[in-house]
Formats: sequence, C-alpha cells, structure tokens
Amino acid sequence: IDSPEDLCILYSNRAACYLKDGNCTDCIQDCTSALELHPFSLKPLLRRAMAYEAMERYRNAYVDYKTVLQIDSSVQAAHDSVHRITKQLMEQDGPDWREKLPEIPNVPISAQQHRKDEPSAEVLQARAARAEQEKARKAEARFNMLKQEGNDLVKKGEFERAVQKYSECIALKSTECSIYTNRALCLLKLERFAEAKKDCDSALELEPDNKKAFYRRALAHKGLKDFLSSSSDLQEVLRLDPNVREAEQELEEVTVLLRESLLESKTQ
Repeated sequence: IDSPEDLCILYSNRAACYLKDGNCTDCIQDCTSALELHPFSLKPLLRRAMAYEAMERYRNAYVDYKTVLQIDSSVQAAHDSVHRITKQLMEQDGPDWREKLPEIPNVPISAQQHRKDEPSAEVLQARAARAEQEKARKAEARFNMLKQEGNDLVKKGEFERAVQKYSECIALKSTECSIYTNRALCLLKLERFAEAKKDCDSALELEPDNKKAFYRRALAHKGLKDFLSSSSDLQEVLRLDPNVREAEQELEEVTVLLRESLLESKTQ
C-alpha cells in the first residue's frame, strides 16, 4: 500500500480490534503509527486515549482526549473522559497536576475545519444515541401523563374517555400490565365483556400471576355467561391470595349461576 492515508486507516482499524480484545499496548503502537502517517487523525487519537486510560496512564490519555476536542469539540466521549480523568489526576498528582502533563499539541486550523465539516462516526453515533434517549424520555413522560389522566377519569366514572387514554398508553408502551387491567375495568363497567377479557389475557401474558387480571377476567366471563371459566379464574385468584373477599363472594354467586345453567341445559 503506497498511500499513507490508506495505511493510516489500516493501522487505526487494527488498533480498534486490539482495543476491543483488551490488548492496549499493541493498540497504542498501531495508533501511534497511524498518527505518524496522518497527524491529528481523530480515530487513532481517540482509540489511543481510550487505551491509555484503560492502562491507567492518565496523563497521556488526558493529552490525547484534549487533542481530540481541538479537532472536534462535539465528541461527547472525549468531554466525559476529560472530566473523569481530571479527577484521577488531581488525586494522583495533587493541585499541580497540570504541570506534570506532557505537552498538549496545537492542532492546525486546517485539521479543525476538516473535522467540523465531516463529523466522525463516533460523533454521529453519540448524537443518534442522545436523540434516541430524548425520544424515549418524552414517550415515557407522555405515557405517565396519559396514565394519570386515565386514572383520574376512572375516579370520575368517565369510563369511555378513560378507555381512550389507556389505549393511547398502550400505543406508546405495550408492555405495562397495569394499563391492560385498568382498561379492562373500564370495559367491564361499559359491559364490553369480550374486549375486557382480551385485555386480561394480554395482562396475564405479561404477568402470569396477576390477581387483578384473573379477577377481572372472571367478571368478563361472567358477563359473557361463561360461568365455568369465571369459576376457574376466581379459584385462581383465591389460590394466589385466599384473603380476597370479593373473589369468595363472586365464586359463591358464579357457582349458583353455573348450577342453574347446567340444570337449564339438561331440561332443554
């Protein structure tokens, strides 16, 4: 390979493999070779800094991270590492820690401008990760707000509107059991028994021992006149918690209804 730039990339890529394997010594050697061919190349500098830090050579790591930030000030990993290493150096070298550092090179403006025009892969990854975190944070905040609005509507007896709020919650996050049991309660109040049963099924897929889901599914079965299934779910509630008085009362009532339905079917 004749091109210094191509050779620099090969050294840098091999350094990345060494770093991943925990071979920091060879990583540093390859990064240094890459930087001799292409001074102020961002990736070899960043990888060498990480290797130095892993080897607790904090002064060298600090210098490389600061050089990275001269090239591209938006590399969040370098900012975080400088902050972390500063604490280590203060503990290690005391208040005069800066005097013990190797010289930090001045990066030529041409290298800085080049990097500003073309963000590194690390920068793009960090930006994407931050954007994803922010998106998740906003979704979680909206989920909690909708859940609270749904709960407040239930207290007011506005079950139809509460169903809408809980449905929006499920669209945002379909893995929270309590939303299904909450919506099932509203659907029971609205006598939409088949939908209530379906929500309880979903809740039990997420939490197989959820008492509320079994109890509300029992009520849905009762509404659908499936007294045998209702009885089975109520017995499951009492197996999980023998002190649920409402389940005992419902089981007595459903047992009577089951007997009556069996007698009716025999006489027909």
